[in-house]
Amino acid sequence: MAVTLTESAATHVKNFIAKRGKGAGLRLGVRTSGCSGMAYKLEFADEANDDDLHFESYGVTVLVDPKSLIYLEGTELDFVREGLNEGFKFNNPNVKDACGCGESFNV
Repeated sequence: MAVTLTESAATHVKNFIAKRGKGAGLRLGVRTSGCSGMAYKLEFADEANDDDLHFESYGVTVLVDPKSLIYLEGTELDFVREGLNEGFKFNNPNVKDACGCGESFNV
């Protein structure tokens, strides 16, 4: 399996990297945090780390460290607009429970 982006998310990432003027792709990961145990990390990467796993979606490179992959395997990252709000939405098939505020999850 892989970590993928929807076309909407890929378009948003490409536009942001173009505005920045540099970037190797999007780095996804997890960290220990919140009331449910894990939280997503999302950042634009200027270069890949030696141990990063590389996934391609709609022309965007998604970088994931090996320790995070067990929590992110099969995840699809979407970019959604709901009313006046917009942002990334993680569609992660591994999530068993999430906190009420949506900040953290567990697998």
